[in-house]
Amino acid sequence: EGAVAPLARELIAADPGDMVTPPGAWGPWINGGAWLEIEGHRVDWLYRDLARVRRVVEECRAGQVTCDYQPGHPHGFFSSNYLADLHDCRPLFDPAGVLAPLKALVTPYPPALRRALLDRFLWEAGFAIDTAKKAAGRGDVVYVSGCLFRAAACLVQALFALNERYVSNEKGALQRTRALPRCPEGFADRLEALLSAPGQGAEALLGSLGRMEAIAREARDLCRREGSSTPQESGQGSGERF
Repeated sequence: EGAVAPLARELIAADPGDMVTPPGAWGPWINGGAWLEIEGHRVDWLYRDLARVRRVVEECRAGQVTCDYQPGHPHGFFSSNYLADLHDCRPLFDPAGVLAPLKALVTPYPPALRRALLDRFLWEAGFAIDTAKKAAGRGDVVYVSGCLFRAAACLVQALFALNERYVSNEKGALQRTRALPRCPEGFADRLEALLSAPGQGAEALLGSLGRMEAIAREARDLCRREGSSTPQESGQGSGERF
């Protein structure tokens, strides 16, 4: 806060006191930061603990990924998000040169991370669908809708991992699957149609779960079929995030 607040005062007319948070105010992963408006544009400044970033990068490169509850991330905050941030960031001011060696660690996409994400999310997508079936029989719209979202988010994560593409959060991730080289046909359109109207009553909800199960099966079969090769071997590049 001590370093950010004076800079904020140079950029905005309002007092940034209420906008700039102390470290840790937004939880252990986002850390804190500031919500500013500069020349009509909304700008988010986010803190990062570099020691933690280094540790998380090494853990993810070894296939160790964690997930924590975080407001604003309905699927949770995954530690691998840090690698996506590093891959995508364009340093504007880094006199100590701390980011270049970290960015070098996330390209190419770590094979152990790819395997871990595929294993985790393909399993969890199926689990979310299975656990929703009894609730669907009772007509529990809220629970089933949550499980449908969870399954969809897991499948998106798995497909990004299959294609060795980073995804930093859920916003727009489904739309970005349209540009993935390896993806079930009509994946985004089918999920949008399903999630927009899961239905009411046992019959409709069970039907929605059946459609989700079919999509998950296609994604799982694709990942199993293509997961032993990499996009580099197919000439499709590595590490790019849409």
